[in-house]
Amino acid sequence: MKKLRIALAQINPVVGDIDGNTDKIIATVRKCTAESSPQVVLFPELVVTGYPPEDLLLRSSIARRVERAIKRIADAVGDAFVIVGYPRYLDGALYNAAGVFYQGKLINEYFKQCLPNYRVFDEKRYFKEGQHSLVLDMFGVPTAVSICEDVWENGPMSAAKAKGAKLMLNLSASPFHAGKQVEREALLAQRAWQGGMPVVYCNLVGGQDELVFDGASMAVSADGELIARSPAYREHLSYVDAHWDGGNLNLLPGDVTDLQPVLEDIYQTLVLGVRDYVNKNGFNGVVLGLSGGIDSGLSLAIAVDALGPERVHAVMMPFRYTSSMSLEDAQAQAELLGVNYQVMSIEAIYDSFMAALADEFDGTTVDKTEENLQARCRGVLLMAISNKKGYLVLTTGNKSEVAVGYSTLYGDMAGGFDVLKDVAKTRVFELARYRNTLSEAIPQRVIDRPPSAELAPGQKDEDSLPPYVVLDRILERYIELDESAETIIEAGYDRDIVYRILRLVDLNEYKRRQAPIGTRITERSFGRDRRYPITQKWPIGD
Repeated sequence: MKKLRIALAQINPVVGDIDGNTDKIIATVRKCTAESSPQVVLFPELVVTGYPPEDLLLRSSIARRVERAIKRIADAVGDAFVIVGYPRYLDGALYNAAGVFYQGKLINEYFKQCLPNYRVFDEKRYFKEGQHSLVLDMFGVPTAVSICEDVWENGPMSAAKAKGAKLMLNLSASPFHAGKQVEREALLAQRAWQGGMPVVYCNLVGGQDELVFDGASMAVSADGELIARSPAYREHLSYVDAHWDGGNLNLLPGDVTDLQPVLEDIYQTLVLGVRDYVNKNGFNGVVLGLSGGIDSGLSLAIAVDALGPERVHAVMMPFRYTSSMSLEDAQAQAELLGVNYQVMSIEAIYDSFMAALADEFDGTTVDKTEENLQARCRGVLLMAISNKKGYLVLTTGNKSEVAVGYSTLYGDMAGGFDVLKDVAKTRVFELARYRNTLSEAIPQRVIDRPPSAELAPGQKDEDSLPPYVVLDRILERYIELDESAETIIEAGYDRDIVYRILRLVDLNEYKRRQAPIGTRITERSFGRDRRYPITQKWPIGD
């Protein structure tokens, strides 16, 4: 009986940094070879370029740069099979490839057969589908190679089984959404049963623009039992051992990191999304407006957990409508989290703008214009701090507000990254309560008080919107489940409210198109998942 050790190299590349990613791949191979001498080292999908490289794949120099990386990896590989993902030009076509390296050579390649082209995925824009399975002898074990979506479809596993494979290795770049890990594990168990062979799966980790790849690489036995699960949200080297008796490969029990509750997963996803966006783009830190409300309060906590308090600057920008409670709560939270905190009144700035606009506004009545002007005064201050100090401005609008346009262009929407863009308001409250179970971070009064933009005397969000518990259910049905207005009404929601909310969602596409990106946590975020025209005459709610 032979023993086979497989290393799962769950790493965090930077998109486009082919040289840096290749350095990391080589260093990881050397590290795991030195510490554990595995026979196989498995990396994630497209790890050489990072995922998704999008239109970088169309750059004329990419083939040359990838070829150079392939040669460097080959030169660094010794007596272990190393499987690495990269884009590969061949005969005028581009493939999503997995290269198998051994003893200083690239000995074989597999081209991804099932190209996802839905939601955040757009692979048919770039890649040609592979047509053939790859099964090769790895220390006596007939081993198949596949890439991500290939295990979400039936065909590649059936073809590998027909070729005599006894082990499936899968390179993956599978982004997070709430509940995704449970789906993955059920899927891998199904494929293992289908093929009658273990499946070893290595997933990417790290944030890339709005996407977060959560890692949690794993191995599943031939009968669908979970044998190993790597930690989520961080780079990690794990090892899976197997016994080969000449006919079957049996995985030995490995380390299984516990699954986290969904709420904790969402929180960690938001933290990693902020950390990698800030660090990979080279910002010195972040600045955000701290209003004393729950959205900015949760955003501040996430920023501190992502970057540390020394890289977070919070600014309270009061106006005549700002309550003493908001001032007290903002200061209390800043002190709790130990961030750099400053108070800058917008009163004089607002008055200056109003004086400049006096002739234009003569004979008009006070309306939303004056409220929006307050938000824009704040946006100017935050952007000035950003420019001067090299900080990224974090905006704090939640998904409910973004959906219905309850925000101000060039005001509270001014910034580079929206921490809560895909987080519904009701979930904001859940996450705030969860964060306080880790340590005191958000004053309880911030969580308990009725939400308000404080742009007018006595203003509350529910003066303009239905209760968030109602609003969020309607938005979920319309945005994430694609239900029509009538279907939502049949579920028990008021007709007038449904049509008013859906009309707001449709009308505010122009705002969302100008909004900063934010971390995706659902299957239908505003961004790559949901692409609607701004100029259109589609009937509301149909």
